Amino acid sequence: MGMSACYSGWTRMGRIRRKGVGCFLPMGMVGCLIEFGLWITQGWKTQCNDVGARMETEERNMSQQVRKGAELELVVKKLAFGGQGLGRVDDFVVFLDRALPGQRVRARVIRKRRQYAEARCLAVLEQTEHYQPAFCEHFGACGGCSWQELPYHQQLHWKSVQVAECLQHLANFSGALVAPILPAPETIYYRNKMEYSFSDQLWLPTPPAPTTSGRDAPRLPAFGLGLHARGAYAKVINLESCFLQSPLSVGILKEVRRFAEASGLAPYTTRSHQGFWRFLVVREGKHTGQNLVHVLTAKHRDQDRVMADLGGHLLRSFPTITSFVHSVSHKKAQVAIADDTRTVMGPGSIEEQLGALRFHISAHSFFQTNTLGAERLYDTILNLAGLQGNETVWDLYCGTGSIALYLAHRVRRVLGFEVTPEAVVDARRNAELNRIDNCVFRLGDMNELSREPTAMMDEIGPPDVIITDPPRAGMHPRVVKAILELAPAKIIAVSCNPSTLARDLAMLLPVYQLTAVQPLDLFPHTPHIECVAALEKRCQS
Repeated sequence: MGMSACYSGWTRMGRIRRKGVGCFLPMGMVGCLIEFGLWITQGWKTQCNDVGARMETEERNMSQQVRKGAELELVVKKLAFGGQGLGRVDDFVVFLDRALPGQRVRARVIRKRRQYAEARCLAVLEQTEHYQPAFCEHFGACGGCSWQELPYHQQLHWKSVQVAECLQHLANFSGALVAPILPAPETIYYRNKMEYSFSDQLWLPTPPAPTTSGRDAPRLPAFGLGLHARGAYAKVINLESCFLQSPLSVGILKEVRRFAEASGLAPYTTRSHQGFWRFLVVREGKHTGQNLVHVLTAKHRDQDRVMADLGGHLLRSFPTITSFVHSVSHKKAQVAIADDTRTVMGPGSIEEQLGALRFHISAHSFFQTNTLGAERLYDTILNLAGLQGNETVWDLYCGTGSIALYLAHRVRRVLGFEVTPEAVVDARRNAELNRIDNCVFRLGDMNELSREPTAMMDEIGPPDVIITDPPRAGMHPRVVKAILELAPAKIIAVSCNPSTLARDLAMLLPVYQLTAVQPLDLFPHTPHIECVAALEKRCQS
């Protein structure tokens, strides 16, 4: 029995070496799950050390070939989690930006690590049969929609593969549990919210020509409002079209850009921390046709007049705008977080329909950005939960209460927990809006609430089902420990990150058994994946 017994699964972060053992462990918090019982005798250690010495020699030879700045010819074997292509020089992994499976490419190494390298494609030497031309004029330069050149059925295939691999490699779950991925109801114009950035640095398809003296031309004042350029966050692309949100949203974007540039006030810049214009956020109700425009700026003595003029101008041009909101940010970093918010026109919110429910969405509310996809996601949660009507459900990380309210008519009681005060206010308002009286929303940090789970259970009753929908980083180990102490009969885990989902599921064993995993595509033409996993408590023998 040789090295075939060693675990050789790859993660995006590579592998780590165990001292005295000639095999590798996957990096990350789940690395400790791999057992090393095969090497308990000195004989096995000696054999693995011999193999390890040979591998080290091979690694040195490989490093001479794969070095920073080197040009390589590679065949892209697959898409790794996160969307990068994966090629190999012998057994050495090279991650490739903007590469498709089946392509043969020439690439330059831009970063070298001990166990992998990153490279940028210079040319496609042989095209894959699965290539299709991108449909957006800004593709390649823009940081969004990076999978446009891959046919949609291939996008779904690789997302399914990545979910299964994450579960197998990181948590040792069978890929057979992964159901076929549910496609998005719409593949373009599907987002109900877009955030655009102002900048005084524009991305240009070609750099300005040098002056006759040979020096670069002096930098002229620029005005941009759009999405960030790929690989150049400080620069924005002045979008003329976009397939993420509706043409109406792009029309609002272009009108705000024209008004802001004509105002004489400059975009905010983090270089000098000067300037006025910072962000534009456009929300739209896909089922209601309502629009909310939210402009974030720095502080200025004329800000109220400028915003009143802009609001009036937009309302005349776009009658579907029901609310115009202005926020001021005092933060030096270029992040869309407001310190002061004022409603300039309208109620300061819009409404959206999900199934039979109506939701109130304010400027700062969290709401699933794909309305039709959210309906499919919530129906999936309902189906996997197998509710009978008499359950008490705890909804952790409940946000504005959309999942809790969607389930309310099928259960006895729902308790939602959320850390953001504004989201809790919206959740309670949404319950009132829909005349739902069996949902209670509680404000609190999940890490704090999880410290005394039994006291919380005594206060509000034990859960029959727990639903979790944490941020991309997944659940804190304290939260997982609290769930194990609460011991519901079922757990429904919702995640936008299959790798952290796998880690969290692994921590729930051996008390729970994974019964189903349903991937969903809520973000076509991007590598992002949504998953719903169902777990049931094992019978106590």
